[in-house]
Amino acid sequence: MTSDLIKRVYEHKFDLSDGFTKKHHVHQLVYYEQYSDIYLAITREKQLKKWRRKWKLRLIESANPKWRDLYQDII
Repeated sequence: MTSDLIKRVYEHKFDLSDGFTKKHHVHQLVYYEQYSDIYLAITREKQLKKWRRKWKLRLIESANPKWRDLYQDII
């Protein structure tokens, strides 16, 4: 969850943030959701983190079947 998606994705693309994305070389934005209510965003993030990998893959592929990097769409 972030209030500045462009900044967050940039940090991940260029390994400026430690964590999962840096460790596993994840540099593409393939899925995101927008919320105007921070509490809904936090609730959704917690929900997704509990999901099985298979469910997450299905969610991504339903919205972005070619796994296109969406970063250019948001800048």
